[in-house]
Amino acid sequence: MFNEIIEWLEGVTATIISGVALVVSLVLNLVGVGVPIYLDPAWVAVMFSGVPILYSAVKKLIVNKGIAKISSSLLIAAAMIASVAIGDLFAAGEIAFIMAIGEILEDKTTAKAKKGLKKLINLVPATGRRIVNDEEQDVAAEKIAVGDILRILPGETRPVDGVIISGETSVDQSIMTGESLPIDKSVGDSLFCGTVNCFGSVDIKATKVGNNSSLQKLIKMVKDAENKKAPIQRTADKWANLLVPVALLLAVVAGLLKQDIVVAVTMLVVFCPCALVLATPTAVMAAIGQATKHGVIIKSGEALERMGKADTVAFDKTGTLTNGELEVSNIISFSDSMAKGKILLLAASAESKSEHPLGKAIVNFAKSQGVNLLSAENFKMEAGKGVFAEIDGQRLCCGNEKYLRDNAIDISSECIKAADELRKQGKALVFVADERKVLGLIALADTVRPDAPEMIKSLKNTNTDIVLLTGDNNKAADYFADQLGIKQVRAELL
Repeated sequence: MFNEIIEWLEGVTATIISGVALVVSLVLNLVGVGVPIYLDPAWVAVMFSGVPILYSAVKKLIVNKGIAKISSSLLIAAAMIASVAIGDLFAAGEIAFIMAIGEILEDKTTAKAKKGLKKLINLVPATGRRIVNDEEQDVAAEKIAVGDILRILPGETRPVDGVIISGETSVDQSIMTGESLPIDKSVGDSLFCGTVNCFGSVDIKATKVGNNSSLQKLIKMVKDAENKKAPIQRTADKWANLLVPVALLLAVVAGLLKQDIVVAVTMLVVFCPCALVLATPTAVMAAIGQATKHGVIIKSGEALERMGKADTVAFDKTGTLTNGELEVSNIISFSDSMAKGKILLLAASAESKSEHPLGKAIVNFAKSQGVNLLSAENFKMEAGKGVFAEIDGQRLCCGNEKYLRDNAIDISSECIKAADELRKQGKALVFVADERKVLGLIALADTVRPDAPEMIKSLKNTNTDIVLLTGDNNKAADYFADQLGIKQVRAELL
């Protein structure tokens, strides 16, 4: 009960009431309206904002060991009590009110750190679809056991880690690896908890469940980081072991020399570290707010403090150094009678009914080039492989290399060589073929942000080491690193 009262007194509502009471007390003094000391509105500020400070000071004196017993709260409490003792309630209330504002600013910075954790927790589905005797049963995620067979439909999120035992799909696993493209998965491939099934229904065998799943381990890591993270020490607290004894000593000496307790109290109030206590939370709030305007989310005040000492910066690739959006980068024709424009027309028309990101990117590019798409008949899509469609009477297959081989389509050595070169550049490929052979190849790539090279150069000029981190393969990572002039690369990461 007592802790709940202290918590309320430290809140915004109580602090606003304290501020209003102080304003009323100041107005009464300015207009010369005398009120008995026990009716002075400043008492509200002293009680509402002062009690938590007094509680903090006493608690630290009792609980903390050694020099840690001395804190800025102790000096503030001493100044507040001394002001009350000589009847200067407004000074006591003002000190308490300013400290309360500092506490609220600090609470707001720590609250921001909880948002990222909440988003991670919300990624875990509450239920799963378990298969028992060929029947589907909806069960709570925590009741899923290792070895259970689960069915994952398109658009659903996996409640556990598992291995595909039937079906094929494309998986958005950016939450775990940061990869910009959905990854094609088939029988025998592993899947992470929390990743999204883009296309195709698959049955998986649960391999890691509950707290052992990859996403739950990630959540635990974030929780542990938050728990270990000490709040930013106020500037005043860092100097409290020196500031408090000096302030008390000078106050006593001044009071004895002048034979006036008001002088002693004045010394305590002057020493009261209002500006120092407010300095850190105010600067942190201003910095976080300013960074947010530029699209930079800062997790905590400690992150800012540590950043000032950093000598190495590690960048994620997708969406950070790149735009995070696929664009058509290359169109290659392997048919003498078919121009690149015709390849684009056929591919975009065939992909017009596809929901795959690669297909959508091709269609969007074609439309941006003013291409009028043709009608796609008898459209079929194989998850994680490609699409089939009839365009103006011509039967077309658009997809990956495996899809073409499954349909007995010949892939020339020239085509394979071109595909290998494009893969080294980290590009995604869509083969365009008729019933017999490959007609062309369309490559798609994430593009480097226009201002990224200059930013990397500026950091290097400050003698800062740069590291590129990515879930992409080594060849793709090296290709982007070369474009940006980054020497240190860590690829294929979770």
